[in-house]
Formats: sequence, C-alpha cells, structure tokens
Amino acid sequence: MATAARVDPFPSFLFRVELDGITQAHFRECTGLGSSVEVIENPEGGKGQVGKLPGRVKFPNIVLKWGLTDNSTELYEWHRSALQGDIQRKHGSIVQLDHKGNEKARWNFLDGWPTKWDGASFNAAGSDLSVETLEIAHEGVERG
Repeated sequence: MATAARVDPFPSFLFRVELDGITQAHFRECTGLGSSVEVIENPEGGKGQVGKLPGRVKFPNIVLKWGLTDNSTELYEWHRSALQGDIQRKHGSIVQLDHKGNEKARWNFLDGWPTKWDGASFNAAGSDLSVETLEIAHEGVERG
C-alpha cells in the first residue's frame, strides 16, 4: 500500500509584514486575514421557507502587534497622520516564511489605513513585554 509524503503545516510564528514605505520589523502577532459574504435571508412566498442570498463582501481589519522599542515609531506616526486628517493609504502583504526564511505564502491587502492604535499596557506585578497594536482598515485581501 502506497503512502503519501508527509506535509507539515507552517508554524504561525514565522511571518513578515510588508507595508509601502514602512520598514518596521519583528511583529509579535498579526490577525484579521479573512473575508466573508453577508447572508441575506429572503422569505420564499407560500413555501414557509427562508432562502439565503449572497450580500455584501466584508473584510475584517488587520491587527498588528509588536514589542515597543526605541525604533518602533513608524506605525504610530502613520496613525498620527490619520488623526490629523492626512489618511495615507498603503498596500501591504503578510508573508508566511519557512524555517529557512523562504517565502511560502503571501496575503496582499489593498489601500490600508490605520484606524486604531493602542499603546503598551503597564503592570508593576507583571513580566510581559510592552506591546503596541495597530488596526488597519483596507479594501480587500487576497492570497497571492
């Protein structure tokens, strides 16, 4: 009996974020890669059933988290510009890497802009890293 070759999934901690003109590296977490089609329920006359129709396409915001360092101000400055009314839309990618640092998969998003920034939380009794968070609204994501 023949057996298929073993294929292991890629680890979630090996990834890179690429943003037009921003070179910040070493992100701790990236979430929000997804899409959905809204379901519209439509009663079908006389049948006592509800039909389901496709509605609007939705994309969740991408959320990036990184450890606070002396060099981690570029994303905050991008958000600060948005607060001042200067919305700078950027294309970007989230890139899955293998253990050797080679690209294995890519998700590209279009016209992203920073909608929310959260600074680090502090707790004198804790031992966690100081982490900043940026939420990016965008016009769509596709696997490249």
